[in-house]
Amino acid sequence: MDFTFLCWNIFVMLAFGLDKLLARMKKWRISEQVLLLLTFLFGGMGALFGMVLFNHKTRKGKFRFGVPVIVVLNALAAFLLFKYFG
Repeated sequence: MDFTFLCWNIFVMLAFGLDKLLARMKKWRISEQVLLLLTFLFGGMGALFGMVLFNHKTRKGKFRFGVPVIVVLNALAAFLLFKYFG
């Protein structure tokens, strides 16, 4: 479970990096809805690291405030899953 969680978060972080690269190249982008969905599906830490590392989506309110909220929700959900199913 831990390795899967780590790989998923790395994938989400790289998705943020890819979107930043595509933005700089003025190419087709990953939609904000997809980035937020990836974040919500236990990719909160990867999204947060991706935002900081690539300086991407840091000015958008739904990411600036939404991603930290999702990180907290992810942590709470993980705690409850491990506590009751763990």
